[in-house]
Amino acid sequence: MAFKDGYNSRDLPLGYQQITDLSEVTTLGVPNGARFAMISVDGQMVRWTDDGQTPTATFGMPAGVGITLVYEGDLSLLRFIEAASGAILNISYYA
Repeated sequence: MAFKDGYNSRDLPLGYQQITDLSEVTTLGVPNGARFAMISVDGQMVRWTDDGQTPTATFGMPAGVGITLVYEGDLSLLRFIEAASGAILNISYYA
């Protein structure tokens, strides 16, 4: 796992996803060939894990509203849950 410095012009966009129901543990719908994702948090704070563990409203790495995670690694291992009702994730995938 690594955190990428950010998007650059050589990165190929592969798609966008919005997740509006995070009341249960949620995984991403990762497109084939995605190397990294930009994940923006809206509405409410979320918790996430990237090691296959299950996050809860009080367990996992916190990500607050307005935070954008740029995550490079095995995107299929990411798990998210809202810390309070109303969280939304906006995700852009890149090759």
